[in-house]
This record gives sequence, C-alpha cells and structure tokens, in this order.
Amino acid sequence: MIMSLGPYASFIVTSYAAAALVVAILIGWIATDYRSQTRRLRDLDRSGITRRSGRSAMDRP
Repeated sequence: MIMSLGPYASFIVTSYAAAALVVAILIGWIATDYRSQTRRLRDLDRSGITRRSGRSAMDRP
C-alpha cells in the first residue's frame, strides 16, 4: 500500500519526523526526571526524613 502524498510530501514527512522527535525528547526527559526524583526520595528516606503523608491522623498535633 503506497500512498502518494503529492507536492507537500516533504512538509508532511518533516512534520511527522519533528513531532516524533519532540515526543521522544519528552519521553527521555520524563524518564530522566523520574530517576532523579526516585534517587532523591531514596536519599531522603535513608537520611531519616519521613513523609508527612505517611503519618496517621493520631500522630498530628
């Protein structure tokens, strides 16, 4: 199944390639940020800092 894109083929292909590149960059950015946040949380847990959301209602003043 071969489609003829007409005289705008280069524009269409370039647009799809640019969109794919942007999506790939965003996925990479999110993956890098996730690893960074996970590492920071692990370091905080190791240092003894606890999360406020982990406390029960009875622990609050």
